[in-house]
Amino acid sequence: MEDINLRKAAIIGCGFVGSASAFALMQSGLFSEIVLIDADKDKAEGEALDISHGLPFAKPMQIHAGDYNDIRDAAIAIVTAGAGQKPGETRMDLVKKNVAIFGKIIPEFKRCGFGGILLVVANPVDILTYTAAKLSGMPENRVFGSGTVLDTARLKYILGEHLGVDSRSVHAFILGEHGDSEIAAWSSANVSGVPLHDFCEMRGHYNHIQAMHDIAESVKNSAYEIIEKKKATYYGIAMSVRRICEAIILDQKSVLPVSHIQHGAFDIDGVALSVPAIVGKSGIEAAVPISLNNDEKEALKNSADSLKQVIDSLNINSYN
Repeated sequence: MEDINLRKAAIIGCGFVGSASAFALMQSGLFSEIVLIDADKDKAEGEALDISHGLPFAKPMQIHAGDYNDIRDAAIAIVTAGAGQKPGETRMDLVKKNVAIFGKIIPEFKRCGFGGILLVVANPVDILTYTAAKLSGMPENRVFGSGTVLDTARLKYILGEHLGVDSRSVHAFILGEHGDSEIAAWSSANVSGVPLHDFCEMRGHYNHIQAMHDIAESVKNSAYEIIEKKKATYYGIAMSVRRICEAIILDQKSVLPVSHIQHGAFDIDGVALSVPAIVGKSGIEAAVPISLNNDEKEALKNSADSLKQVIDSLNINSYN
């Protein structure tokens, strides 16, 4: 890590998510340099110029367009490149298109000797995290995806609204696939240490089973609803990228539900999905053994199985 510039980030892909992430990271003050890379270099240059013009209102930094040679010393490389999710299209519909795109992008990390942390944000994030780990040859603790960090934030927000309480006081996770088979870990959810059912009753809510179902469905369908209304989602995920980068750069050792390859926990092996992990300057430092009831364990295993089927249908090693 001697050659790593801890104040430098690279963003690969300057679409809605990449440019919104660049804007969020500019405002964060975490970095003194951000390099933007896109197949359309004019797009990268335009986004860099647009954000740069706001720097007199922020903190001094350099944001510029570049190429893969510029990422070698970056502390974090954030990959948002890929085909976007269209209305009526599931995240899994994107998989073959975006695995092929990663087949061209990820070998560039190996070629330039990248030694930082590779954060995958493009969808379907779990499949692409697995792809990035296998094609990059990097240690698995330094290759992970944004996973269900945003889904978990959506769950906290909706629960906060439901209970009339600050969403930052809500402690609950969405686990598994970032997508249709994701699960809400209700059995461990609490509000500042108070079990969720107890807090609900304190606030006058008693129909727990129906409420939990409705809230979980609302979280799962959030992206579809936003895409239907405004054609894309990017602000929420940009804030999630900022949060993950903050945990890494400041070595906060935050517990975040990032997507990473599993090796036996909950009887899941050889697939990337989201379970809570401690995230710090070296990437994923340790998995957090969250307590799940039997139904949740089964749902998580089913989520893993659905992802494994997709992985098995792809010849990922052919891109090496």
